[in-house]
Amino acid sequence: MTDWRARLGFLIPPGTPTVEREMFSAAPDGVSVHFNRMTARGAVGTLQNLQQRAASQLANLDQTVDMLASVEPNVIVLAHTATSYTLGMDGDRALCQRMEDRTGIPFISALGSAAAALKQLNVRRIAIGTPYDMALTLRSREVLEQYGFEVVNAQCLPDVQCIFNEPPRRVYGLIRDVNRDNADAVFVSGVGLPTLSVLGAGEADLGKPVLSSAAAMLWNALGTAGIATPILGCGRLLSDPLYRPPSAYRKVRPIA
Repeated sequence: MTDWRARLGFLIPPGTPTVEREMFSAAPDGVSVHFNRMTARGAVGTLQNLQQRAASQLANLDQTVDMLASVEPNVIVLAHTATSYTLGMDGDRALCQRMEDRTGIPFISALGSAAAALKQLNVRRIAIGTPYDMALTLRSREVLEQYGFEVVNAQCLPDVQCIFNEPPRRVYGLIRDVNRDNADAVFVSGVGLPTLSVLGAGEADLGKPVLSSAAAMLWNALGTAGIATPILGCGRLLSDPLYRPPSAYRKVRPIA
C-alpha cells in the first residue's frame, strides 16, 4: 500500500474490523488508508449501549482527530453512521466544520457522504436497511428525512448478535427485503456491517442504485482527495465516472 496519490484517514469505533478490511480491499493503487479508533466503553459489535458509546466517541473526538491528523491525510472521515444519527443533520454538519477548522484537513462523515451520494444519484425516495434496533432505525429515518429524502421503508436486520460477523447472504437478504417498488434506491446503513461485496449484485438484481455507508464514505473520501479511479463491483456510485464529484478532477494538496 503506497500513498503517492493520496492518504485517506478514517475514525472508526473500537472493536470494528470491518472498515479496515473493506477500505484496504477497495482503495485504488497509490491511495493509502489510515485509521484511528475512537474512545468508547462497553461491548462492541452489539446493539447494547450503542448510543452511550456514540456519546463517548464524541466527547473524546478532538484528541482522536488530532492523532489521525498527524498522518497528514488528504481527508478525514467520521466512519460511524450511528454517531451522526445522534447529532442529527445540523449537528453532524457543525461537527465536520469544527473538525476541519481544527486541523485544516477536509473532514466528512459517513452519513453526510450518504446524503451527498444519494443526491448525486438523483434519488428522492429511499428504502433503508440497518443492523440496528428499531429505535435507532427510526432515528435513521428521521435524520435522512432532515436531508430531504422521502423514506418509503425502513427496517432492521433481525437477530443481530455481532454486526461485524454478519455474512454476505444476510446482508443481501436485507437489501432484497427492505426494497420497495416506489424506492428510487436502497441504502444500507452502518459501517460495521460488511456490505461492499454484495452491493453490485444487489444493484444488478433490483435494477436500481444500492449503496451503503461504507461505499458512500469511500466515494466521498476519494472525491475529496481528487481520486477518480473507478472501483468495480460495489455499485454504480463507485464504478461509474458519471457520479464522481467535481472535486475528483481538481488539483488537491500533494502529500509531502
